[in-house]
Amino acid sequence: MQYVKLGNSDLNVSRICMGCMGFGDASHGQHSWTIDEGHSREIIQHGLELGINFFDTAIAYQSGSSEQYLGRALKDFAKRDEVVVATKFLPRTPDEIDAGITGQQHILRMMDKSLQNLGMDYVDLYIYHMWDYETPLYDIMDGLNRVVQAGKARYIGISNCFAWQLAKANALAEKEGFAKFISVQGHYNLIFREEEREMVPYCREENIAMTPYSALAGGRLAKRPGEASKRRKEDSYARLKYDATAEQDAIIIDRVAQLAETRGVSMTEVSLAWLLTKVAAPVVGATKLHHMEGAAKATDLVLSPDEIAYLEEKYVPHKLVGVMAQNTPAAAKETHVWSTGNQKI
Repeated sequence: MQYVKLGNSDLNVSRICMGCMGFGDASHGQHSWTIDEGHSREIIQHGLELGINFFDTAIAYQSGSSEQYLGRALKDFAKRDEVVVATKFLPRTPDEIDAGITGQQHILRMMDKSLQNLGMDYVDLYIYHMWDYETPLYDIMDGLNRVVQAGKARYIGISNCFAWQLAKANALAEKEGFAKFISVQGHYNLIFREEEREMVPYCREENIAMTPYSALAGGRLAKRPGEASKRRKEDSYARLKYDATAEQDAIIIDRVAQLAETRGVSMTEVSLAWLLTKVAAPVVGATKLHHMEGAAKATDLVLSPDEIAYLEEKYVPHKLVGVMAQNTPAAAKETHVWSTGNQKI
C-alpha cells in the first residue's frame, strides 16, 4: 500500500480510502444492498491487513448504523491513532430551520451524534456533505471551526460542491481565521470526468486533496455489462447517474476490459490506477472481501502515457447528475436533498 499526505494537513493516508456506505442496517436506510455488521467487520479487518488506514462514512448512511459498525470494528482491530476516520454531516432539515436551530448548533449536534455512533472522541476529517443554501456560509464555517477548536475534528473537508463554492468558503475561512477545507469529495471516475473542468486544476493549485466517490461508477468500471452485480441491479441512485449515458460509456468500459486483459489484471485495477494518477485517494466501497483486494492492487499498477490516453480518448462531456444536478437553491427546496429520511446523496 502507498500513502500520501492529505492536502494541507499532517494526515498520512492510504492511497485507497475504504468507503463505508455499503455497511449498515438495510432496514434503516434506502439501500437494500448494504451488508450486516458481521460481514462489515470482516471487510474492515481485511482492509487493515492490506494496509488501508483511511475510512469514510457518514451520519446519513443507514441512519448512523454505518458509523456504528465502523467504530466498533476499528476499536477491536486497530489503534485509534493509526487510522484516519472521516464522516459527513448533512445540511439543516426544514424542521430545524423552522425551530430556529442555527448552523453552528446543527453542526455541533451532528458532530456529537457521529462521535457517539463511532464511539470516538474525535474524527480526523469532518466533511460538509452537500451545500446548504438555507444557511449562511459564515455559520457553516464558524460551526466547523468550533468543532475543530474543541478537538472534535482535526480537519474539515467538503463534498458535492462546485469549485467556486469551495473557493468562496476557503476565502471566508482565511479572512476570519477559521479552519479551511483541506479535501473535496466529488463525483469523478473514467466515465464521469466533469471535475476536470475547474475542480481538478483548482485543487492542484491550492493543494486541496481530492478523494472522489463513485470511483468505479457503481461497479460499471469493474465488470463487463453482462456481469452485473446485485448492487448494480438494485442501486437506483447509481442507475440515475449512469443509465442515460450507458451507450457512450460502454466504449470506455470496453477499453478498460481490453487493457485489463492485455495487462493480466482486473478491470478494477485499471480503472483505479487511472484515477490514482489524478487524485490523492479515491473512496472505494466494498461489500465483499475481494473488492478491497482489487483496490489495493491498483496502487501498484503503473499505466503508461499511451495507456492513459487510450482510456481517455473516447470520453464525451456529461450533464451533471445526482446531487450535483440538484445543487441549486430551487432544486434543493424541491427535492429536500438534505433530509436524512430521504437522502439523495
